[in-house]
Amino acid sequence: MAEHTPGAAIRAARLARGLSLRALAARVGVSPATMSALETGRTPLTVDRLGEVAQVLDVPAARLLGGDPVRVPEPAAADPGGDDWRAFGALGLDPALAAALRVFVARGYHAATMREVAAEAGLSVAGVYHHYTSKQDMLVRLLDLTMADIRWRLIAARDETADGEGGELGRFARMVEALALFHALRADLAFLGASEMRSLAPAERARITALRDEVQHLLDEQARRAVAVDGGAPADVRTATRAVATMCTSLPSWFRPDGPLSAEQVARRYADYAVALLRAG
Repeated sequence: MAEHTPGAAIRAARLARGLSLRALAARVGVSPATMSALETGRTPLTVDRLGEVAQVLDVPAARLLGGDPVRVPEPAAADPGGDDWRAFGALGLDPALAAALRVFVARGYHAATMREVAAEAGLSVAGVYHHYTSKQDMLVRLLDLTMADIRWRLIAARDETADGEGGELGRFARMVEALALFHALRADLAFLGASEMRSLAPAERARITALRDEVQHLLDEQARRAVAVDGGAPADVRTATRAVATMCTSLPSWFRPDGPLSAEQVARRYADYAVALLRAG
């Protein structure tokens, strides 16, 4: 049975945040030996020290004092069980994470507070912290979900056997259509991914940037296949695909579901524009 002590709770919160003992000690301003003694209960935890540790870990002090371990839920699945890349069902976000998404988009990550997230979710602040260690934890989970949702849709679109324009160019067109649909119909996630990468801690920023680059590379590689089959491989494919990706990422800034064109119509036009751009290269 896990030990429910303040020291054990501090250690659990530290590990959930991905901090080494040495890193936590440095932020609190004590030696690693002292921090180790605090976690193991060999050194008494003063009120002032508890407050300092709680602030660094972004966890309520009362929660640490009560020995309440940090619980980190599994990330939400993007359309669990779905295989239709054109279908955009519910994301299955829990109330706290859904509220965080709305608050982060409306207020901006840095301006948003956990109290505002809790109020939006209809929960207590402690109720939010029961599932998420910090505001940063929530942002990371939302951006992980964003990258996962985009990636599977692009791959499914690429690998779909479809009527109409086929071959490698048709695969490329479907991938662009999938990318445009995502940015039109998952506008909040798309906006967060475009605007808040800078708010991530360095290690998480590097990891999620690698996921974003992988998505771009999927589009790049398919474009190279398409132009090779269509009559050569222009040197400017990379610029063309960056232009296509930027075109799609701008959709949340202007597309409205009640506008003159549906998301499906816009996505199909974007796919046609992308093919024309690739051929012009």
